[in-house]
Amino acid sequence: MASTPYSPFRTLTLNPESKPAFSSRTTSLLSNSTRRNFSVRSQSHVDLSPEIAARLRLDQPTQSFTPLEPAAEAVVGPAVAFVPPPQRARKNVLLFYCEEMTDLASRVVAQSDAIELRSISWKKFEDGFPNLFITNAHEIRGQHVAFLASFSSPQVIFEQLSIIYALPRLFISSFTVVLPFFPTGSYERMEDEGDVATAFTLARILSNIPISRGGPTSLVIFDIHALQERFYFGDSVLPCFESAVPLLKSRLQELPDSDNISIAFPDDGAWKRFHKQLQHFPVIVCNKVREGEQRIVRIKEGDPRGRHVVIVDDLVQSGSTLIECQKVLAAHGAAKISAYVTHGIFPNRSWERFIYNNGVGPENRLSHFWITDSCQLTVDEVKNLPPFEIISLSGAIANALQI
Repeated sequence: MASTPYSPFRTLTLNPESKPAFSSRTTSLLSNSTRRNFSVRSQSHVDLSPEIAARLRLDQPTQSFTPLEPAAEAVVGPAVAFVPPPQRARKNVLLFYCEEMTDLASRVVAQSDAIELRSISWKKFEDGFPNLFITNAHEIRGQHVAFLASFSSPQVIFEQLSIIYALPRLFISSFTVVLPFFPTGSYERMEDEGDVATAFTLARILSNIPISRGGPTSLVIFDIHALQERFYFGDSVLPCFESAVPLLKSRLQELPDSDNISIAFPDDGAWKRFHKQLQHFPVIVCNKVREGEQRIVRIKEGDPRGRHVVIVDDLVQSGSTLIECQKVLAAHGAAKISAYVTHGIFPNRSWERFIYNNGVGPENRLSHFWITDSCQLTVDEVKNLPPFEIISLSGAIANALQI
């Protein structure tokens, strides 16, 4: 005789036509807590635990009975506790920085207690080449590390690249390079055979940063000059393009005439870069037309009459385009004119052209000139001189380090 395989449950076959197989005393044993030990396999089977079967003195593996209550009521599912989604933990980041960015690095750390400043010894040998030392290098193993860079001149790029290439090799968990201003961004085109697109050259250099233990390096850049430059970077680096325009919008909302502001773009390139972020403002678009040997700025669309017009662009160098745009807006009736650029480069102290003088009226002076601290050398020169006002990237950088 074949033996019945052992099972921790005994199977009861439900026969609706049969009489109850239990006495009233047996039925009383089937309390609510007892019936919860049943689990329905199908419409004709119920599993019973060995303990309940022993109490009911069931000697046979199969018995027939009429269920005391609908099978659906005998099914009790497992209790499920609600577990809220886990909150994203903040990364503790060790922030290194170049000498030029000391002030901005301090402001970034002030934005978050999850960011800690770390130092580098920036010295030079007698022949002028850099003599660099990363302080407490053993302590950064397994940590999230970032470097705040400034490629303000070709002379400082090599020493900073030396640090940028060295940090990922110190067994760190992840590496982020924050380069607020991508300096060769306006040199991305080749119009004649022989032109060198140095934007592509710098992108290739940054694309060869060694991979850290956590993977490719993240590269944070603010308001790059041409959006197509994102395709200049290789697969060994992850470029993250941020914008400072939300900071400008917050500042504009604080102005007493915030309901009378129009945005002017000095050319089609600026409109393409920023119009979607500023689309809730009335827009004025200017363009440059060539008349003989001169390039003249004209209004292509929009009406500045009676408005506080804010000229928006990604960068300024000599400032000639801004001044020409200012003149044409004033000639068409703008009540006030201000300007904003993310990157105030101003070579050869060209910012002096915008300092307040005795002139009165929008054609002679800007009400405000907002720049960010992406170019710290310029900030050091103009920070207390009207109409200049500094909008700091520190909060945006602190947020980017948590991505």
